[in-house]
Amino acid sequence: MAPQDRISRLAQQIGDRLQNASQAPEEIQKGVQQVVRGAFDRLELVSREDFDILMDVLQRTRSRVEALERQVANLEAAVEATATATTPLEAEAPPAPAQKASNTAEKDKPA
Repeated sequence: MAPQDRISRLAQQIGDRLQNASQAPEEIQKGVQQVVRGAFDRLELVSREDFDILMDVLQRTRSRVEALERQVANLEAAVEATATATTPLEAEAPPAPAQKASNTAEKDKPA
């Protein structure tokens, strides 16, 4: 439901309550307060205290996520540095055993 519809409905309810102006002012005030409370309950509002608590939790969570992102970036850089450092050694490694097996198979072939 659009906010404009809610406001229109609230205004209509308050107007209906005020048409009975022959009632005591306290009763009118109580009726209007009930209508307004009902409207606020349907809007699913939170108190300022709850909002501040959630904002604090969000800020701490955001800080923790940023710290973890930095830690992951450092670990990725360390892995990359390790991978780069081991690559030249692999180039100097002796031939793999699979090549030796193919050489022995060629020797067993009749000429």
